[in-house]
This record gives sequence, structure tokens and C-alpha cells, in this order.
Amino acid sequence: MRRRAPSLLTVLLTALTALLLAAPPAFAHTELESSSPADRSRLARTPATVRLAFSEPVELDDVHVTADGRQLTVHRSGRGDDTVEVTVPKTSGRSRVALVWQVLDMKDGHPTSGTLSFRLAAKAAPDAAAPTAPEPSEAVHTAWVTVRWAGYLALALYVGGLAFLALLWPQGTLDRRTRRLLTLSWATGLAASLLAPGLQGAYGSLGTLGDVFQRATYTDLLGTEVGVVAACRVLMWVLAAIVLAAVLQGGDRAARSPGWRVGALAVSLGLLRTTSMTGHNSEGTHPGWGAVADLVHLLGVSLWLGGLTLLLLGVLPRRRPEELSAVVPGYSTLAGVSVAAIVAAGAVLTWQVVGSFGALLHTGYGRLLLLKLAVLALVLALAQRSRGWVRTRLDIAVLLRGDRATVRPFVHSVAAETGLVLVVLAATSLLVTSAPGR
Repeated sequence: MRRRAPSLLTVLLTALTALLLAAPPAFAHTELESSSPADRSRLARTPATVRLAFSEPVELDDVHVTADGRQLTVHRSGRGDDTVEVTVPKTSGRSRVALVWQVLDMKDGHPTSGTLSFRLAAKAAPDAAAPTAPEPSEAVHTAWVTVRWAGYLALALYVGGLAFLALLWPQGTLDRRTRRLLTLSWATGLAASLLAPGLQGAYGSLGTLGDVFQRATYTDLLGTEVGVVAACRVLMWVLAAIVLAAVLQGGDRAARSPGWRVGALAVSLGLLRTTSMTGHNSEGTHPGWGAVADLVHLLGVSLWLGGLTLLLLGVLPRRRPEELSAVVPGYSTLAGVSVAAIVAAGAVLTWQVVGSFGALLHTGYGRLLLLKLAVLALVLALAQRSRGWVRTRLDIAVLLRGDRATVRPFVHSVAAETGLVLVVLAATSLLVTSAPGR
């Protein structure tokens, strides 16, 4: 058993390397492919219209073009859903026309922006430098990352906590700390699902924190695919309240019943799927594989972190020998399977989103992903240490009836492992709200 885990990790890391070497470049987010007239063209006069061709279909409401701070009219060009035309007002006394464009990705709501500049042959007085592309608010981005982190944490604690109770510790439904933790995770998940659309809408429209609570921010987003997914996620958290209430009222009997388990499984899968649909898994050359891998990845993290937290805050403080002997080995096995699933799914997602070693090493997104992998490797080392304690010291701890000094090394290891997984979740939140390839 001690040699099998390292060999499995070696196989998975080798597979990740092969995937990255064989992967074609992945295209993330909507980009401007060309314009007519072309950028930096020299023109005799100000063009009446400028045609913009994007890398994928766009909604008119998601395309914003300004000149000298004025919003310009955008309309369809008749050349497909990926092309629009912009009406440009006539200018006089200028030697250059500069247009600042910004477009939202239809799948995840991330903005992409840039500047087009045209030189005019009829020179006049020197004009101001071309405006730079607008940047989203850092305050909005920070709040969005924080809410996404809280949402991921709540999801992991809720889904992983319910699975831990159903599979390993049904009597934990009567534990006060466990009940409070599950209730808090549900409330946090619902709050995050309500706040995230407003923050994403304000971020995409280059707004401020004050725009998060504007009705227009939500109504504009709800008309998109991102908004529909966000509404479905809120609905799933409402249904999750019913599942949670049933097990809190029914106790261990409910946790063991097939009916409740089927309901909990359905709601958990719904929460996991609606959360994964707002990530980068739909991008790249094989979005179907990305969707499956993201679902498996989130499920593995939930089972791992949710179980770790209930083990740390629920099972270990009680120091009951019968619970230690029944729950700890079972969770050790469940965590091993979860980690294998996380690494395998993470390899597919890395290939899907990053696409090459060059993007992994030379982009901010790739370097953040490498940092996440480094922290994950440290977590796996701690997890291996915990598994070693289970193999060699659990029997002694049970014989000593959960003696505090005997259990303390395991508690410290689990606590450190839990804290580092929270850091991994923070890196995940930054990755989801960042643009790959940048």
C-alpha cells in the first residue's frame, strides 16, 4: 500500500505531461480577429463604419465601442453572428481616429478589450494620444474572487459533508458542531450564488461596487447564458435547504435511508454542475471532456475537503474509540480515491484550458496554475503522512480510548491539510475569474 500511492501519482503526472505535449492551442474567451479597415491603417478620411470580426458569435448588447469617451452605435453587419459594424461620427481637425472596444464572452461573462487606431491622411493640429483600453475595477474583481472562494468552500462543505454523513458517519447528524457547520455552509452557498451574478455583471460592464446592487446589472446578465446558469444555481441551493432540513430533523435514520440519499445525490450533482458551467471548461477543442472533468474535479475536492473538515471539527474532538476505528479508515480510503480523481481530472482540465507548455510557463494564468499545483503537492505530502498515521497509530489510539496525546499528531496533520486545501480553493477562484492565455 505504501508504494502504490506514489506510483499512481507518477502515472497521473506522466499522463499530464503527455497531454500538454500533444495538446493543440486552446482558445479562451472572445477575441477580435480582424477589423475593416484594419488596425493602424492610413485613411483619406474618417470611415463611416468599422466592421469588427470576433473569434465566436457575440450579442450586440455585449459589444461596447467608444471614441473620445462617447458610446458608438453597434449593429449587425449581415455577415454572421460573429461580426458587427460600428457607426463612426465624422471628425475634423484630427490626424488619428481611435476606437476602444470591449466584448463579453457569452459563456462565462469575462470581458476582453482593446484599441483600434486609424491614421488620417489630411493632417491637422496634433491631437491627444490614443486612449487606452478600459480596465475592470480591481475592487469588483477582488470582491468577485472572494465570493467565488466562499461559494467553492460552501459547496465543498455541503456536498462533502452530506457524503461523509451518508457513507461514514450517520450518527454525526446529531453532533451540534456538525449541524452548525452544514447550516452555515448552506447559508454561505446561497448568499454567494446571489452575489456572484451582480459582481460578474459589474465586472463585465467595467462598473463599480455600487453597480453590483443595481437592478439593471442583474437584468442585463439574466438575459445571457451565464445569467440562466446563475439562476439555476440559486434554485439548486433552495432545494438543498430541503435536503439539509430532512437530515437534520430525521437524524441518522434519515442519513441511512435510500430516499434521502437519492435526493441528496440529485441536489449535489445539480450544485456541482451549475458551478462547473461558469468555469473555463467549455473552452478549447473538446468542451464535452472539459465539462465531465470539471464535474469530477469539483466532486473530488468536495469529498476530500468536506470530509476533512467534518473529521477535524466533528469526529476527532469527540475522541470516541468506536467512531475513530469506524470513520478514520473509511475516510482514508475515500480521500485516496478523491485525490486520484482530482489529479486525473485536473490533467484533462489543464490540457483543455492551457493547451501547451508555453502557455503554462509564460502567462499569468499558467503561473497561477503552477502555484496551485505546488500547493496541492504539499497537501498530498501531508495527506500521505496522515495515511501513515492511520496505518501505524490508529489501533494504539483506539486502545487508549482516543487519548489526546496519541491523537494530537493526526489532528495537527489534518488541520494543516485542511488549511492548505483552502489555499488551493483560493487559487481556483483566481483562475476562474482570470482569462487563460494572459
